[in-house]
Amino acid sequence: MRKADLVNIIAEKTGVPKVDVLVTLETFFSEIKISLSKGENVYIRGFGSFITKRRAKKVGRHIKNNVSIEIPAHYIPSFKPAKIFVDEVKDGVDPNREIKEEPGED
Repeated sequence: MRKADLVNIIAEKTGVPKVDVLVTLETFFSEIKISLSKGENVYIRGFGSFITKRRAKKVGRHIKNNVSIEIPAHYIPSFKPAKIFVDEVKDGVDPNREIKEEPGED
């Protein structure tokens, strides 16, 4: 499912115009990004938590020049689903279903 599909579904179920749904979704995503960039976690009860995880500094290798480089410590965004969310997905997904590949993924 893509963002456009989600907008269409929400607009259809709520009767809200697609443009308004898109603005709402974009604002929602933007606020999550802003909160995470400030170091604040976002908790949505029954859905999950958007959090940041710290990655320690490490030594990597520049493949083209075969030179060691230091990758500094940094934070990455992460999502931790709520237990109820995990249980609903686990119980609701047919284990024999065919997995569809997204276009453009090779």
